[in-house]
Amino acid sequence: MIGGGASAVCLLDALSRQEEVPQSVTVFDPSPHLWRGRAYQPDSAVLRVNAPPEDMTVRAGDPTHFSRWLEARSVVLGPPADHTDTRSGIPFPPRALYGDYLEQCARGALTRLAALGSRIRLVRAAATGLTREDGSLLVRTADRAAHGLDHVVLCVGTGVPADPHGLLGAPGFVPDPYPVTRRLAGIGERDRVVVLGSGLTAVDVVLALTANGHTGEVVLASRRGVLPGVRQRPVEHELRFFTAARFRALAARGERLPLADAVALMRTELTAAGSRFDTVAREIATGGGEAPLARLRRQLGRVDDPDPGLRILQRAVPDTGPDVWPLLPEQDRTGLLRDHYRTIMSLCCPMPPASAAALLAQADSGRLGVLRGVERVSPGPTGGFRVYGDGGVRPADVVVNAVSPPAHRVPPAAAALIDSLTGRGLASRHPRGGVGVARATSGLLHAGGTDRQVYVLGDLAAGSLFFTFGVPSLVDRAVDIAEAIQRDAARSTAGFADSRQPA
Repeated sequence: MIGGGASAVCLLDALSRQEEVPQSVTVFDPSPHLWRGRAYQPDSAVLRVNAPPEDMTVRAGDPTHFSRWLEARSVVLGPPADHTDTRSGIPFPPRALYGDYLEQCARGALTRLAALGSRIRLVRAAATGLTREDGSLLVRTADRAAHGLDHVVLCVGTGVPADPHGLLGAPGFVPDPYPVTRRLAGIGERDRVVVLGSGLTAVDVVLALTANGHTGEVVLASRRGVLPGVRQRPVEHELRFFTAARFRALAARGERLPLADAVALMRTELTAAGSRFDTVAREIATGGGEAPLARLRRQLGRVDDPDPGLRILQRAVPDTGPDVWPLLPEQDRTGLLRDHYRTIMSLCCPMPPASAAALLAQADSGRLGVLRGVERVSPGPTGGFRVYGDGGVRPADVVVNAVSPPAHRVPPAAAALIDSLTGRGLASRHPRGGVGVARATSGLLHAGGTDRQVYVLGDLAAGSLFFTFGVPSLVDRAVDIAEAIQRDAARSTAGFADSRQPA
């Protein structure tokens, strides 16, 4: 396993629960905070997870696993602070606390694997190369060591934000806001702050600055100004029509699915649940046109909306999105990404209502604004920055970078590794980012077909699978990969046994 973040924890748990465990498990990761990745490292308690506990469990088929862990922790350490959102009734624990959960799940999985006979190796060095020699894989690390393996899973994470305006090195530019306790500490109380981006990371920056007592103006600046949606009070709903099983059956028959047919299935799903499809469609269509703060205020007022449509969409996209996406014709995928991707992601990755209320309180006090149409940000002639967007030029003392990772979806730390794969024909770059992978197994795609020894879990597969970063998606793909590895190992064992039979 190359990478030791949240996706690796999901895979470890899946591997530890297979009927046959690997002979050995090796994890390559030089990070100082193993198992936590970039998102869940020790940081400010004001940064919360954005999904309910049942969507944060790393164990397949066990939606209460994280909730039970929280309860067990309170028995040992005493009741923690109440993290329940009063508007939605959902607990949103601090992300650093979720990182503790990931650490303990990883240790538990490794302990089970070891007890079942697996040898465990943690290599605290970055993997820089991967080659295939005589049917086996050879991973080379930055310290020039070589490790022979039968299967490799790339769990390299999401990488750092892109720098679209070339501001790296400019005084007052914060290239990555995490951890906020350290990266935002130098911002003055009354500094004018521009946050590049308007997604969940930008929301984190506003919450952290507010908690630190910042009283200066903060502006969220982006091209479209689409803020994350607001999570509603949960409702129970099991998908009946827009299901992974339906789309996998289509794929098995080699069929395609025009976007219009996928939309029709979603309409059927929503209508059967008593939802108005037109309401959901309008929410998607108006994402970039409605004034951002007005949209946020309206969505906060709909936390208890009896229409379950948005909640069904939030369940369907991560659960079935990876299965629908490969079935769509190329022109439909291109159009969906161009016209609606940002809005769909904002609705399917919403913020807690408490976060929305905090942003609106800052806006009502005159300390928070949203600037759309941003095309250029440059250092000012005498210090600070100038931000060019709709309505003219905004000055700033500090610019905090909260944009998405680069479109190619290859973290800088993994660039040498991916180059080694593509250079030897073991992988191919996907036009929409990352590398090409098979829908069914997440095995690498290359000129020779689907690889049965090298797999991808996480954002590196985003070009192929559409939705790859939510914990439920990671868990589902981890199970697929674990089962594919077990099948390949069984084939190899059978082949070895056959080769020993007398002629």
